[in-house]
Parts: sequence; structure tokens; C-alpha cells
Amino acid sequence: MILSIQKMTKKCAEEILQWRYEPPYDFYNNECTEEALHEMLDNPYLVVVSNGEVIGFFCLGQAAQVPAGDRVNAYKEAWCDIGLGMKPDITGSGRGTEFFSFVLKYVEEEYESTPVRLTVATFNKRAIHLYSKMGFEKGVEFQHNSVSFMTMVKKVGEN
Repeated sequence: MILSIQKMTKKCAEEILQWRYEPPYDFYNNECTEEALHEMLDNPYLVVVSNGEVIGFFCLGQAAQVPAGDRVNAYKEAWCDIGLGMKPDITGSGRGTEFFSFVLKYVEEEYESTPVRLTVATFNKRAIHLYSKMGFEKGVEFQHNSVSFMTMVKKVGEN
């Protein structure tokens, strides 16, 4: 799979916002509203493309944080926050490592010497397994409504 990173466009955002995941991952489903489009277009969101097809996206900074984490100081360190998503029909197909490695390489090059942090819903065992395999360690846990989240951190120089 040959991957490239592109700036988020309105067309890509509309496509991504219509992705539909099977339960329990349907938690990540969105609606294509003006507010959701503005979120993706006005914040640092990037698209991952393979052979002209959008296969994923990622965002950086505050856009990658779950606001409820502020109540427990989950984001007190000035680290690079990343949020990401993969196209539903390729999740669980063994392509996550390649996808996440590609995104992580980009982030680590852009934010050299800065620890990388992500936030994941604790039910998402597939993602947690992948992040752990890539050198991320469990951080702060917190709750938002009925969903538990945790941060995971990869310190500089760790695999």
C-alpha cells in the first residue's frame, strides 16, 4: 500500500463524515453537518490516501483531545496530541499497523523531540493493542457520559 498525506478538503470531509462502523465501533459514526464539516476544515485535520482513495484521516492538537479530559488534567503536558480514524471497510483487516506507522512517522518528524499522546475509548481493544504494540503506554483514564477513555503516550525515542 503506497500512502500519502493530503490537506483535508470539503469533499474528503463529507466522505469521512458518512463512514459507518459496525457495533461497537459505531460510537465513531458522525453526521455530515455544517458543524462537523467546520470541525474538520477549520482544525489541523489531514487525509491519508492510498491509490487515490481516502483510507483514513488524523488530526492534531486540541482537535484530538476529548474535552472531558480537561477535568482530570489529562492534557496538562504540552505534548503532541493525535486523533485518527481508518475507513470502516479496512479496519480489522491487518492494515492498521501500516496505516498508524505511516501517520506516526509523519507526526514524529513534524514534532521532533515531543512526546505523542492520543486518547482512546477503553472498549476499543483493537486500537489499544495496536497503540501498545507501537510503544504507547497507558496514561490518564476518565469518563465522559457513559464512555470511558484513556490517554496513551509514546515518549521520545521509544519504539
